[in-house]
Amino acid sequence: MNTRTLPIRLALLLVLVSAPLLRAADVIPPAKGPSAAAALEPYVKSHSLAGAVMLVADKDKILSLETVGMADIAANRPMTPDTLFWIASQSKPITGTALMMLVDEGKVNVDDPVEKYLPEFKGQWISVYRDNDHQLLKSPKHPITVRNVLSHTSGLPFKSSIEEPTLDQLPLAERVRSYAKTPLDSEPDSKWNYSNAGINTAGRIIEVVSGMPYETFLDTRLFGPLGMKDTTFWPNPEQIARLAKPYKPNADKNDLEEITIGQLKYPLDDHVGRQPMPAGGLFSTASDLARFCQMVLNGGQFEGKRYLSEAAVQQMTSKQTGDLPNGYGFGWSAGDVFGHGGAFATDMSIDSKRGLITIWLIQHAGFPGNGNQAHGTFKHVAEEQLTASQSEPAAK
Repeated sequence: MNTRTLPIRLALLLVLVSAPLLRAADVIPPAKGPSAAAALEPYVKSHSLAGAVMLVADKDKILSLETVGMADIAANRPMTPDTLFWIASQSKPITGTALMMLVDEGKVNVDDPVEKYLPEFKGQWISVYRDNDHQLLKSPKHPITVRNVLSHTSGLPFKSSIEEPTLDQLPLAERVRSYAKTPLDSEPDSKWNYSNAGINTAGRIIEVVSGMPYETFLDTRLFGPLGMKDTTFWPNPEQIARLAKPYKPNADKNDLEEITIGQLKYPLDDHVGRQPMPAGGLFSTASDLARFCQMVLNGGQFEGKRYLSEAAVQQMTSKQTGDLPNGYGFGWSAGDVFGHGGAFATDMSIDSKRGLITIWLIQHAGFPGNGNQAHGTFKHVAEEQLTASQSEPAAK
């Protein structure tokens, strides 16, 4: 073992041992108000939804943690509170949060050009015309900035040509170098273009500035201290046994068909063949995500420890896309209600005005029947649960 990392590992172990984490049996029914599980049961019975883990919280406590349906239909394995999910693009706000920690420390300025931290981005071009035989390039009006890559306004494509057949096989540094060599699709600041490449580039900036691998920065600065014991790029065998199976509609659109995660390489616990993906590679649980969201809702503070300044939280969750119509911050959707979803229909949402956190975890690439209405049903129930909790008389 590297003796230089021993104090860090011991500190993380103490945090994980002392953190008040939920167990598999810790379903928390709402103290008052309707049950989300009861409201979602008809979707499961009609085979429109395989199953879900649903969490409702305010800034201080979990109001409910409910499950419905199956994590693995063929094996008859039900959803449990500690079921693990691929959260896909919900990784983006985690990357944005991690980078803002370096902004707080004065190590990164969001208005700096990316090339200040990653010199391979010097001399990028914009593609203004291409066909099968030709491509016309021009220089951008200004180099892409850290602000651009965090807010999807850089002009970088969704991915580069080397990210095949999956998005996670090459080292982060190699993928980001390929983005630097790829012409931009548009002038920086001129369009909002959803880009994994941009958020992955932000992750690489974290590596270079912090001097540690991206995944190590997350473990030591966020996941360990917050007690997010199940949030990882590489679920271990025990976690894989808790992983929800993904589903899509069958050919007749009247039932569910099990699939795999096409964006990721299997086996999922392969630390050599799989690499961390800041834009969409994380797995997590409802309880872990609730701790992260509570920290953000509390202005960057959680259980007496400050992770981010209130100014950093405000900036990353407010609109950073200028005059463009898209309301996006730094890795977060922006506004009074902010958050992010994932490719398999997972979602986390923070209503900063009402103080409401909702975590919706499923694994669906589409729905048969009316399954696409299930999330809205859960959100409606969550609002009723919050109203009920706020109407309770204060403890004397």
